[in-house]
Amino acid sequence: MSGEEEGKTPRSSKLGMAKCLMNCEVAVILEHKYEQLQQMSDDPLNQVSQVFEKSLQYVKRFSRYKNPDAVRQVREILSRYQLAEFELCVLGNLCPETVEEAIAMVPSIKTKGRAHDDEAIEKMLNDLSLIKKFE
Repeated sequence: MSGEEEGKTPRSSKLGMAKCLMNCEVAVILEHKYEQLQQMSDDPLNQVSQVFEKSLQYVKRFSRYKNPDAVRQVREILSRYQLAEFELCVLGNLCPETVEEAIAMVPSIKTKGRAHDDEAIEKMLNDLSLIKKFE
């Protein structure tokens, strides 16, 4: 594809194929990378960049789930509901407590033709709250 044709590709089609990550998933990845960098470098002058550290602080602060097993379970549970990637991440990041909150945050989960009635959304939220409770 030429550069000109590539420029005509709608952004939404590129974004639709992208894999979104929840804050808690990014935190697990960055923590692992941080540990690797610390082990590889015995030189105190070879420090992690400020951007890396700020990013790690941000995702740790805003992660609703801290345990890597809980993070994996959240993705598994939300994946069962055939959510779009961005829907999954919004719900995983914000952890709505009620069906009304979930629909307000992600109105597309209630659109026609989708199998997300209030009962299904309530079950999904209950499953998420159980993970949080036992984390």
